[in-house]
Amino acid sequence: MTFNTVRLDHKIIYQIVEPGSRVLDLGCGEGDLIYFLAKEKGAHVQGIELSEEAIYRCVEKGLSVFHSDIDSGLIEYPDKSFDYVILNQSMQETRKVDFVLKEALRVGKNVIVGFPNFAYVGARLRLFFLGETPVTPSLPYRWYNTPNLHFLSISDFRNFCDEKNIRILHTYYLGRRRLVRIWPNLFALSAIFVIHSSS
Repeated sequence: MTFNTVRLDHKIIYQIVEPGSRVLDLGCGEGDLIYFLAKEKGAHVQGIELSEEAIYRCVEKGLSVFHSDIDSGLIEYPDKSFDYVILNQSMQETRKVDFVLKEALRVGKNVIVGFPNFAYVGARLRLFFLGETPVTPSLPYRWYNTPNLHFLSISDFRNFCDEKNIRILHTYYLGRRRLVRIWPNLFALSAIFVIHSSS
């Protein structure tokens, strides 16, 4: 794995995470991101994943990953025990978004959240002209096999943070190959937010 072959969202998160940081990845999948962070940034990484098959892939990479459902909370972790908690492409798959984010903000000094933007122009056009549930590069599933339980836009998440008194530290809006600079709620396929508890 070289930097040039890494997914754009993983590159952005790599740039955010400081060397040697303590990192917890919630819904880490097969562990590609935390493996990259451990190898290239010397991060002390840990993952939580529900899929047993994905956990086997993590173990093959030498990663420490626990089998758990993040909807049940992070009671085993003390407050601020990680420098970063990552919810990349997993928040929208949780049943209890508010609770999961509260727990992430409790155990992490900063939380990195990445999610597909349902308000992307391609999704809007498909819904408007075809009357079909959108399928885009960041929302590649059909309505009947999607793991997503929540469909949100960049504006939705900003409003959520305002309502919950969550401080937004940094934002990154992603296109297919590069960052989107204008009208991200319309043109970004996905977004990455770095957030912090204001309390």
